[in-house]
This record gives sequence, structure tokens and C-alpha cells, in this order.
Amino acid sequence: MSASPYPSGDLAVPSGSPAAPGVLQALGLILLYFLLQVVAGVLLGFGAGVLEKMRHPQLPLAEVRKHATELLRQPDTSALLVVVAMPLIAMALFWLVRRTWPALWQRPAPPGFGFVNPVSSRWYVAALVLGLVMPPVGALITQWLAHGHEVTQNVQELTQHASSRLRLPLGLVAVTVGPMIEELMFRGVLLSALMRRLSTATSVALCALLFGAVHLGGLDFQWYALPNLILLAIALCWLRLRSTSLWPAILAHGMYNLFALVALFSAA
Repeated sequence: MSASPYPSGDLAVPSGSPAAPGVLQALGLILLYFLLQVVAGVLLGFGAGVLEKMRHPQLPLAEVRKHATELLRQPDTSALLVVVAMPLIAMALFWLVRRTWPALWQRPAPPGFGFVNPVSSRWYVAALVLGLVMPPVGALITQWLAHGHEVTQNVQELTQHASSRLRLPLGLVAVTVGPMIEELMFRGVLLSALMRRLSTATSVALCALLFGAVHLGGLDFQWYALPNLILLAIALCWLRLRSTSLWPAILAHGMYNLFALVALFSAA
């Protein structure tokens, strides 16, 4: 076992303590998160088709599907889906996790999820610093590995092409809802599950690798963006473990996203 930030024995699950999540349960939660996004897209497509048929009842079904597909491809439609669906998905998963492991919600050390104040308020300062430092550092690493190739994220393209009235709510979701649900899944449930069986260092490494891997789809599988994501995930794991709270990691993650959005809007 590697060195732990907790006092000796703090990571052990005491006799009679509430059951902690298993690795398969944690992975299932992450899979559910992405499946719910797919379901939201399917429901939106179905709704668009029904609406199009109601507006143009004389159109054949093939034309209805074509018009609905064109509607779904519009940036504002995709942005609206994120703004509406993501908070609903987050609430559903928060409810599920708290209902499944209620005693672990406010437990500071793993297998707890860390929804408590950190051991010191200085960890909020550390989170702010990390949230501001990581974006330029990560960008330098990515650009060096990309050798001049442009690196874009789907969310960046979505934000750039969305109308001005949707940019603010889209940004709010990216800075608040996104970090909260991802930190719950990765630095909350998954990290706790991994640390039941593995050393701290191995658990952090696996958590970071999976965090980077699941985000590659949004980067069109541009592998040179992976080291930046892994480095960010390691920093967030460090904040979670050293502060004995999930809130600094959420704050740093939100600042990271905010920095990226500000840079994007400034460039636009």
C-alpha cells in the first residue's frame, strides 16, 4: 500500500460499517450516466418527429424523419438538450447514489463520498489555484503532443455555434452541474470502490485513466488530449484525498471548465 493522507487505519472499513460500492457498481453508475444522455437524445428525436408530423400531417414518414434529423443537428437544439437534460440526469444520479449508500454521503474518508467541509478552508484556495493553473498547463502539453494539429471538444463546437441566448445557461451547466456529477462518479464512488481493493496510488491512476478515456469521445478520439485529462484527474484525486472532502475537487473542476469557456468566448 502507498502512503495515505489519512491517519493509520482510517481507510479500512470498520466492522459493521455500511456497505461500500464495488468497482462494478461504480462502473455501472458511470455507464448509466452516459446511457441516460443517449436516452435523452432519443426522446428528443422522437419528440421532434412527433412535432414535425403534427405540423405537417401530409408529409410522408420518411420526410418527417428527415426534417426531425435536420432539427436535431442544429446547434441550438443540441445546446437545449444539454441545458435541460443534464440537470435532470444529475438529480436522478444524485438521488440514486444517496439512496443506495446514505451512510457514505457525508463520510470524509473513502469509502465515504466526502460531501462535508474540508479539513481546512485553505483547500478551497488550493482548488481555485489548481483550477486556474491546470488549463494553460494542460493546453501546453496538448499542443506539444499535437504538433500543431487543432484540438477541439464537442462542447466547444456546441458553445461556439449556439445562439447567444443559450450560451449563458450552457456555460452554467458546464461550470456547475457537470463538475458535480462527474466528481461524484469518479472521485466519489469510483475512487472509493477502487481503494477498497487497491493501493491509493493504483486507485488514483486507474481513476484518472478511466476519466480520460470516457472523455475521448467528446474530443473525437484525439489521443494527444489524453495526458491533459489524466493530469487533471490526478490533481482532482489529490484534492479529494488530501482535503477529505469532495467540494474542493468540484470547485477546481468548475474553475477549469470556466477558464476554458472564458478563453473560448474571448477567442470568439
